[in-house]
Amino acid sequence: MEMNTVLAVIGVIVVAVVLIALSIWLSKSRKRDLDRAMGKVAPDDQRTRDAKAAADARLAAEAAEAAEAKAEAAADASDAAQSTQSAQSTEPAAEPESPESVGSRLTRLKAKLAKSGNPFGKALFDILAKDNLSESDWEDVEDTLLLADVGAEASAQLVDDLRTDARITGKSDPAEVRATLKEKLLDLVGRDTDRRLNAEKPGADKPSVIIMVGVNGTGKTTTAGKLARLFVAEGKQVVMGAADTFRAAAADQLETWGARVNVPVVRSDKDGADPASVAFEAAGKAKESDADVLIIDTAGRLQNKSNLMDELGKIRRVTEKQLPVGEVLLVLDATTGQNGMAQAKVFAEAIGITGVVLSKLDGSAKGGIVISVQKELGVPVKLVGLGEGPDDLAPFDPEGFVDGILA
Repeated sequence: MEMNTVLAVIGVIVVAVVLIALSIWLSKSRKRDLDRAMGKVAPDDQRTRDAKAAADARLAAEAAEAAEAKAEAAADASDAAQSTQSAQSTEPAAEPESPESVGSRLTRLKAKLAKSGNPFGKALFDILAKDNLSESDWEDVEDTLLLADVGAEASAQLVDDLRTDARITGKSDPAEVRATLKEKLLDLVGRDTDRRLNAEKPGADKPSVIIMVGVNGTGKTTTAGKLARLFVAEGKQVVMGAADTFRAAAADQLETWGARVNVPVVRSDKDGADPASVAFEAAGKAKESDADVLIIDTAGRLQNKSNLMDELGKIRRVTEKQLPVGEVLLVLDATTGQNGMAQAKVFAEAIGITGVVLSKLDGSAKGGIVISVQKELGVPVKLVGLGEGPDDLAPFDPEGFVDGILA
């Protein structure tokens, strides 16, 4: 091989070795710089160490300031919360309402009844005040009674009594006719009937238990709330049980009534719970608090007679494991008249009612329902409601009722 060729090969090899060495050196240098930049290599001069120390000190100071600001904010929030709580605790609680007295209710309800648009007594008086009554007049008397929902049997009885009374058939003055008619109506209504609630009778159980029953839409839950107000007006301590667990708003409605007069309401946490369990818990609450009266509101479903009897019967049995049930009040919508009598009879048979509450006995109702419901069910009307006001419920007063419809 020629010398020139050998030298060329050696030169290429030398250049290659130099390039490889240079490449390795550059690679290590780049890695060292990169490590230093990422902090993996400790700084090797005083300036770098001083810069890092200053940066660390600045970061520590900023962290301390942030922690202090956070602590101050938390302290301010705590002070604000304590201030709000203190303001709330010093704010006076809402005073419970003072329900209207019983005497005042009776006076007001009598006046309302006199102003109602359907006083059948006045129609009777207008006929009976004639000098001579024909057969047609007597037919008008009976028709008037039937239209007022007095009922066929009671209407026939009253007509017979009036036809044989000399004060009516003779030429009497209007005052005497009115007095006679009032006496006859009082006899039909029942002037001497004991209409007291069992809770108000001497020797009544304490707590005295009242179960409210009735078809949905009759105003049963509202009547339960109004009845609680009536007892509160008499100075009695009341507890209510929301055993109508099938109507979502029933318990809320009862609680609203109770809150207005500071009456506790026992209810279930969920809709559709067992009504008897609510009644049992309410009985325990009334017993524990030594209440005077426990009012239990029940569902008004009327799917069929068997289901109704089973459910109401169970509520009564479970309640009586703790307290005797002294009263079962049937709430009847007075505006339904004779149409509501069939349903009323089912409830009467299902649980054994002790009295009737006639709700909505206002101008749209026919006053004769008072007479017919007592005759059909064999129990007295104990309470009546006229209007939507919270105190538009009062004990039924036969004389006031007759005076009102004859006004």
